[in-house]
Amino acid sequence: EGAVLCEEIAARLAAVGAAATVVEGLLPGRLERELGRLRAAVAAIAGDVAVSEDRLAQEVAVLADRADITEELVRLRAHVAAAEAALRDGQPVGKRLGFLAQELGREVNTIGSKANDAEIAHLVVAMKGELEKVREQLENLE
Repeated sequence: EGAVLCEEIAARLAAVGAAATVVEGLLPGRLERELGRLRAAVAAIAGDVAVSEDRLAQEVAVLADRADITEELVRLRAHVAAAEAALRDGQPVGKRLGFLAQELGREVNTIGSKANDAEIAHLVVAMKGELEKVREQLENLE
């Protein structure tokens, strides 16, 4: 039974990793999408008032820096790799995987709160669902 649970957990971790890969693929165009969104919002608010493109670009750069999720994605991948290694180790892993699942949850939550992007939000929800399944399986594993 333990081997089957480990396989199930490994599959869930792989799904989290796959979703992280998709999120990483969305990052390159994210700044341009944010600039377009901000430009439209400013145009709607400002009306006929001229707005400096340089100032708008500067504000987008500040927002992009605050919303950068690269570090969280790196840590997420590291935690997934550590959990997969623990599963392959053959030692009792329940408590260790519990801690790693908690860390994975923190990183996913931070990605969700920083990313102002609908596609990323959907992926975050999917990752949270997979992590919940991992937690459920961990209750049956020692």
